[in-house]
Amino acid sequence: MQRLITVGIDGSPESSDAADWAAREALRRGLALRLLYAGDDTARTTHLPELDAPSQQAQYSVARITREVIDAHPTLEILEQRSPEPAIPALLAAAEQSQALVLGSRGFTGFAGYMVGSVSLAVTARARRPVVLVRAGELPENEHVADVEGMPSTRTPLRPVVLGLDLSHPSDDLIAYACDAAATRRTALHVIHAWSLVPRSPYAPDVPTAEAETAPDIEKERLLAATLRTWRHKFPEMEVTEQMSRGRAGHHLLKASADAGLLVIGRRIESGPRLGPTAHSVIHHVTCPVAVIAHT
Repeated sequence: MQRLITVGIDGSPESSDAADWAAREALRRGLALRLLYAGDDTARTTHLPELDAPSQQAQYSVARITREVIDAHPTLEILEQRSPEPAIPALLAAAEQSQALVLGSRGFTGFAGYMVGSVSLAVTARARRPVVLVRAGELPENEHVADVEGMPSTRTPLRPVVLGLDLSHPSDDLIAYACDAAATRRTALHVIHAWSLVPRSPYAPDVPTAEAETAPDIEKERLLAATLRTWRHKFPEMEVTEQMSRGRAGHHLLKASADAGLLVIGRRIESGPRLGPTAHSVIHHVTCPVAVIAHT
């Protein structure tokens, strides 16, 4: 695995926003940035203008994005790669060699087919390395808290990182990524665990209401505190807050992400090449970049 972040670009404005976010992330982490343009159209030429024009336009747009990233981040080590492979296998292969793979939320509906619900979702559901999805229109100031006048500004501190944590599978890889993200941003980490009471059988013995509602809360609070104890010691200067919420995890994560600079969620590798309902909901509705971390 190389010390770099890879971003998939297809010439679309959405991939341009993703490339700019990936460049800022690479600078924060002291990594190189690889700009990857993949798809069959990168190498195919028919010499018929009416057929070649769309592919040529996409390649011109990719070249423009590359120039913009280089001009905006002159101190960043930037690598360019073009692959004739279809987008999904090319991006998956690149992810294996990278610290993280960054993708835009939407893209062209032709050429590489790079849009939410197709390539981005397929890669996110299969990659074994972190994948970050960046929504269309993401700007540098969106990562920062609003200024005193309530306006976005790059002069204010960065927004916190939010981690959605399933206490039944509290992966170290997932927590480590979230802690590193918060530490490199010099911001807080907000950890959320959401859960729902399992309906009791009508044939079960009666349990006092107060005990039934309070006991699980206390038990989970203790488990969450114990899970994060080691990480608090590893990152003593980082503020870590905990939130226990009843109800659907997707609802609470989306609510918290409204004030976050990055949302971090997990995907269990054992579940196969698919996303669970919480991840699927979050990816489609989140208003900040979301990192999906595959773990056992």
